[in-house]
Amino acid sequence: MVKLLIVFGTRPEAIKMCPLVKEFRRRGRMEVRVCVTGQHREMLDQVLGLFEVVPDYDLQIMQKGQTLYDVTTRVLCGMKEVLEDCRPDLVFVHGDTTTAFASSLASLYQQIPVAHVEAGLRTNNIYSPFPEEYNRQAIGLVARYHFSPTRRAADNLLREGKPAEHIFVTGNTVIDAMQTTVRPDYDSEITRWAKDSRLLMMTAHRRENLGEPMRGMFRAIRRVAEEYPDVKVLYPVHPNPAVRRVASEVLGGCGRIRLIEPLDPFDFHNLMNHAYLILSDSGGVQEEAPALGKPVLVMRDTTERPEGVEAGTLELVGTREEPIYRACRSLLDDPEKYQRMSRAQNPYGDGRASQRIADIIERDFL
Repeated sequence: MVKLLIVFGTRPEAIKMCPLVKEFRRRGRMEVRVCVTGQHREMLDQVLGLFEVVPDYDLQIMQKGQTLYDVTTRVLCGMKEVLEDCRPDLVFVHGDTTTAFASSLASLYQQIPVAHVEAGLRTNNIYSPFPEEYNRQAIGLVARYHFSPTRRAADNLLREGKPAEHIFVTGNTVIDAMQTTVRPDYDSEITRWAKDSRLLMMTAHRRENLGEPMRGMFRAIRRVAEEYPDVKVLYPVHPNPAVRRVASEVLGGCGRIRLIEPLDPFDFHNLMNHAYLILSDSGGVQEEAPALGKPVLVMRDTTERPEGVEAGTLELVGTREEPIYRACRSLLDDPEKYQRMSRAQNPYGDGRASQRIADIIERDFL
């Protein structure tokens, strides 16, 4: 039987890869093994529990204060043993994490073909986002299969000289995941807290935004919360101590701002569905929120998801305080602009990406 190894290590990867694991296992035509690296630990375990996916291998690499050097070398060396034990016919990696980069490199060293899910995203600025832009370009050099979420991502790969017969536009598997998680009858203590208010939901964690950029982002949000009595802000704070310190200093002590622990995908997706708008420096949120009709202010200087900007679901606002503040006020004060963004067509798929990927692999291997 053909053997697939699906590797991931962070919460966003898990959200997007678990639907693919379940699709292959539902069909039962290939042997599927799962390896998690533990690049994120608690947040990763939340997703595994939600989707009822039990890993066959767990590298448990996470260490306090780990650096990119630590993550890269521990994944690379750990994957050597996994690949020698599993001997897969194909290794799946996702996106742009260090887990995905190091796993694809380990597969190259053993001449095992790689399938890259969410391939072809580009900013062409090697330091933004960092190190993700490098990671996804490096994986693209190794991959045999490039599963692109959009036509634009596929065109990026074609311009780089990747063979057209190895590139497939499938949509994004995160939309598959949201069909499982979002519930119309969702209720929680937080939705009750935000009742009769416009809820702004925020995520902020990017490595390149640490320090003054993040302070500017947080100052803008606090100004909005203090000036609009009908606005409340929810921020699930990333575990990074540097992020937590700045969040507490800038956002703490405001009754209309709640700093909470990271959420599992079920609560996160449903709270996004209850939100009025989203402010984020995340990549995945740029895909998830438009599927729910939620405008997104992207607190970054670049985005590898320009489709959302062109469709009108995203607005790139940078990381400086004043532009973020003005953009947020504009959406709160201008109902017509808000409606245009919330009604814009989601460019990231129809919830059948995992099916398309499985069809292609079965066609080639069976």
